[in-house]
Amino acid sequence: MSYMIGVDVGGTFTDFSVFNTETGKLFHFKRSSTPADPSEAIVKGIEIILKENAIKPEEISYLAHGTTVATNALIEKHGAKVALLTTAGFKDLMEIGWQKRPSLYDLLKPKPQSLIGPGMKFEVNERILYDGTVKTPLNEEEVVDVVLRIKASGAESIAVCTIFSFINPSHEKKIKSIIEREFPEAYVTISSELVPEFREFSRMSTTVLNAYLGPLMKRYVKKFEKTIRDVGITVSPYVTQSNGSIISIKETEDCPIRTAVSGPSAGVVGATYIGKQCGVDKIISLDIGGTSADISLIENGVSTLSSERLVEGYPARIPMLDIVTIGAGGGSLARIDAGGVMKVGPKSAGANPGPACYGVGGIEPTVTDANILLGKLNQKKILGGRMAVYPERAEKAIRDYICSKTGIGLYEAANGIISVINSNMIRAIRVVSVERGYDVRDFSLMAFGGAGPLHACEVANELGIGIIIIPPSPGTLCSLGLLMADTKFDLSRSNIMLAKKENLEAINGIFDSMLAEGTGLLDKERVPPERRSFVRAIDARYEHQNYEITVSLPGSPMTEEVLRDAIEAFHKEHDKNYGYFDRDKNIQIVNYKLSAIGDIDKPDMHEVSVDKSAPVPRPIETRKVLFQGAQEFVDCNIYDKADMKPGCTIAGPAVIEQMDTTIVITPEWTAHLDGYFNLRVEHEGGQR
Repeated sequence: MSYMIGVDVGGTFTDFSVFNTETGKLFHFKRSSTPADPSEAIVKGIEIILKENAIKPEEISYLAHGTTVATNALIEKHGAKVALLTTAGFKDLMEIGWQKRPSLYDLLKPKPQSLIGPGMKFEVNERILYDGTVKTPLNEEEVVDVVLRIKASGAESIAVCTIFSFINPSHEKKIKSIIEREFPEAYVTISSELVPEFREFSRMSTTVLNAYLGPLMKRYVKKFEKTIRDVGITVSPYVTQSNGSIISIKETEDCPIRTAVSGPSAGVVGATYIGKQCGVDKIISLDIGGTSADISLIENGVSTLSSERLVEGYPARIPMLDIVTIGAGGGSLARIDAGGVMKVGPKSAGANPGPACYGVGGIEPTVTDANILLGKLNQKKILGGRMAVYPERAEKAIRDYICSKTGIGLYEAANGIISVINSNMIRAIRVVSVERGYDVRDFSLMAFGGAGPLHACEVANELGIGIIIIPPSPGTLCSLGLLMADTKFDLSRSNIMLAKKENLEAINGIFDSMLAEGTGLLDKERVPPERRSFVRAIDARYEHQNYEITVSLPGSPMTEEVLRDAIEAFHKEHDKNYGYFDRDKNIQIVNYKLSAIGDIDKPDMHEVSVDKSAPVPRPIETRKVLFQGAQEFVDCNIYDKADMKPGCTIAGPAVIEQMDTTIVITPEWTAHLDGYFNLRVEHEGGQR
């Protein structure tokens, strides 16, 4: 036998998806996370899976996991002590930034906390000009002296970012070799290897972020790899990148910033896969876990990539799936603020102490406590009966922290908590859709995560979305997405030139160098030649503009015909984004991008036959439920998802329970189970 395992580490639960490559059987497992050491929950979970399913460690052929280690380190500011080494006169660039406030109208909002401590910025005399020529040669003796001072300062990591190194990296490479000779134990990141693109602040910020995370991630992945070996698993594990692909442990050590949104990206990969199963190519993914909600937009079956985003207030110029994350999950804490207004999140009860109803130490009310009292969640046990819940503790928490401070009733308070958290998610969905020119009603809502299907109908109602898709195992879709991910390396170069035929040779030269680099990276990952593909793109702008638009290119070399098509595509995209285009203006190519992709073996999900006359299963119980906007509890049939057969249709109001989630079907919605065991939930009248 051979098994593939995907593991997603969340703030509250760690999820596992296990696929038998010979029988095609897929099963899932959840256990509480261990925030102090995330690898502990992973290893314990794998040991339980192996024991309960009589799987031998050597039968594991693939293991990948999404990690929140980098994310948490940035949020909690417990990364490495990092030193910055840069060109003389530029050491304050991290503070200067873009010379704008974090919030235009909030004069009191602080700038992000500096990742570089006092006295940890160092300069060397050197200067390379915009065309790559050397104006001031590097003084190697000075570099040695600076490196020894950095060593004496107690730094663990060094970020090297010099001016115009993306054009000519010779000085940075020499500095790196000196550091490796004089201070070999230091973790080193040079900008010309990590992000060889123009714009000094973004490049320096990304380099500093990587250096800040490097030592921590190196220790974590080394420990993780060792504990996996100790269990007896012989394959080398993979880690998810923020672009939705997987990389080896070694690549994770070198570029930890690539894992900044590791976990949520796997969910988007899974959502894209499920969308193809359902024949739906316009999706808004809503991934609600215990701590946060992650929202992304998928158009034409492709998830959106952003080339730069803010990570804890600092730009990270690394390709990442365009995901909006907010502090809205099952463990989000509800409170009454100083003005008497109810707020929910972003602070979460997490795995420890957890919601009050879990009975493991939590005393403050959470979203989960509210759903327990409203009858939407099982009031006895969850996780397929493995975890007891205590409604009386949820009631006490809401009375003590909400009712006593507002004078409102218990169920009004519980419904208020759900109303606030739903509003937070609706605003985030509008950020990725309406605010970017999309009509949200043209999309289907894919709800997953442990709490996604709990809120999906009420959120979709408010947005005017008429179709909801719920995967077979929503609570573990991120771990399933890890089994669907390919290996991918996103490479880039900056070299500003006009999009004209006389520059074709130079353009192709840049792409050829990236093709050679991408081939080398896929060689390291041992991807067979027949399973490789390369995708090209350019960032272009009209001459004298300051912002670029990405245009995809065919895989073939740049020819006059390809260039003409790219120019036309740029005009159309500019018109879409800004409402105008100008064929008479010169177009500049700024960045050159190449994705080197390795196709990895994936589970093959087979569709089973659908019986359109499949009967509605017998309810396991009837429970009173209070929905949003309702004044009275209504009697709801409670169903076990395992009792539903493909083709079965259940009309709301109803609640469908399964191990990893609870699906709430509100009035005027109907759920239909397809041949892949996805639930297609439609509002009366369908898409609105």
